[in-house]
Amino acid sequence: MPAYNYVALTSQGKEKKGTVEADSDRQIRQQLRDQGLIPMNVQLTVTKSKTNISSSSTVTQFFQPSGGAKLSTIDLALITRQLATLIQAALPVEEALKAVARQASKAKVRGIALALRAKVNEGFTLASALAEFPNAFPDLYRATVAAGEHSGHLDLVLEQLADYTESSSETQRKVKGAMVYPVILLIFSLGILVALMIFVVPQIVEVISDNGQEVPMLTQIVIAISDFLVLRWYWLLGAVVLGFFGFKFLMRQEQSRYKADAIILKLPLFGRLSKGLNAARVCNTLSILSASGVQLIDALKISGQVTSNLVIQKGIMSAADRVREGGSLYRSLDQFDFFPPMMIQMIASGENSGDLDKMLHRAAQNQDREMVGLIATVVSLFEPLVMVFMGITVMVIVMAIMLPIFNLSSVV
Repeated sequence: MPAYNYVALTSQGKEKKGTVEADSDRQIRQQLRDQGLIPMNVQLTVTKSKTNISSSSTVTQFFQPSGGAKLSTIDLALITRQLATLIQAALPVEEALKAVARQASKAKVRGIALALRAKVNEGFTLASALAEFPNAFPDLYRATVAAGEHSGHLDLVLEQLADYTESSSETQRKVKGAMVYPVILLIFSLGILVALMIFVVPQIVEVISDNGQEVPMLTQIVIAISDFLVLRWYWLLGAVVLGFFGFKFLMRQEQSRYKADAIILKLPLFGRLSKGLNAARVCNTLSILSASGVQLIDALKISGQVTSNLVIQKGIMSAADRVREGGSLYRSLDQFDFFPPMMIQMIASGENSGDLDKMLHRAAQNQDREMVGLIATVVSLFEPLVMVFMGITVMVIVMAIMLPIFNLSSVV
């Protein structure tokens, strides 16, 4: 059954949008009228791909909001948990997707669920349907679902994915919550500094100019910065905008991004944070894929793709090649200094004992706990650093203002 997007007006004149399934747009309009709505526009949402049926040229169109549609971590975790629960209750996949669409409060989530259901009804597997939304469902997600369908344990695999996505969502929520106060403090501090430079310093300059005395070097520097912010602020704005888009352009170039990622790994604190977060992500991915029955080489390749650092990604791809040639997993990973020794030792223990799945899971849990503690430490350091920066800057401005006053007092 195709899906339609509609725009209708309520009795109060408010616009209402939504997506529903029906046999025709006429049926949709009648349903809207039965609900007391005035249909304004009803359209069949057309996919960007088409499927040939049998040997004829008949083409079936199915609903798909956009192949580039994205889902937040929270939405992805919620969808996965709902699917896992419904499929464990012996509901067919298409019915589970329909129930998820009905339950969804966001139009984007509802549209994606209906699009997936339309694909499944056409005979595609759930993993193939998920491939239509690569930005919403990452490689790890799709590969795990494919393995679950192949092994006949889709409900258990979805349960693992739900645990993983919920854990990731909770970690992101904690980090964002911890960063709120420091970021507000930084913005407030910068606002105070700009206000001092624009409104206070120029008045002091007038007093100094009227007395005709010699201005100390520190005061001259502060005055120059103040004049620049007052008279040439658009240059600074242009430089910031140009730098922002220039940085984005460079990061799209593989060579530039590789160099930037290599520099990040060498930084004292951020390098350790980048290594730890990517190691946790790789270990989690390997654990889920390995437990789902995915071949180790394929699991390594997917793990490399989910890393955010290009240097680590290329290292993991190199490790996958070594495993393909017959090397052990822990030796292939140990040749790089991206992963902590404890994680490597646990992987080695799992390979030697033949219990790699469980040891990968334990290593992932340990790495997650370590990263949560490290992130908390970094965030806790950020606040006093902002305060120190604010204090030093205000002290410099005050000294620049007071020095001419002291000189004037000595002259008098």
